[in-house]
Amino acid sequence: MKLKFVLALLFAGVFLLSVPGSNAQATAEPTSAQAPTPSQQQELDKDVHLLRQDIRAKKKKLIAANLQLTADQATKFWPVYDQYTADLVKINNAKYDLIKEYAQNWGTMTDDQALSMLKRSLDVDAQVNQLRQRYVPIFNKVVPGKTTATFFQLDRRIQSMIDLQLGSQLPLVQDQE
Repeated sequence: MKLKFVLALLFAGVFLLSVPGSNAQATAEPTSAQAPTPSQQQELDKDVHLLRQDIRAKKKKLIAANLQLTADQATKFWPVYDQYTADLVKINNAKYDLIKEYAQNWGTMTDDQALSMLKRSLDVDAQVNQLRQRYVPIFNKVVPGKTTATFFQLDRRIQSMIDLQLGSQLPLVQDQE
């Protein structure tokens, strides 16, 4: 279980981006308390890496399909977008690590562990917001203000859908008891 449901969570994010109108109603319940072997963990990490790449590719396609850019704007915009995404990936690595830790501690999580994960999760959210704030003027140098605002609207909407799907798949902490 423990880390299999992590893969299911990230798969849900890919599914969400590829199916219009999908909703987040299912809840993944852990099925086993057995820790994965190192080779199973490596395989899971590889699968998650591929899924995250797929999510990023689908996100980029959604942005491209919904953001009206001239050819000149696109030439300037996409390199900034790629750097923004690379910086966001670094932050999201911490989010993935928290999900793995949550799964690994499921069923035996202490109050202190739960609070620590909560605080670190809030820190990750704050880092994402700081990144967005840092990139607003950078994007605004290459595209007009309305385009910059539209990009961040799209970015937040897509991320909110992914977060909703992931969150709906994580069992509540209190349910482990």
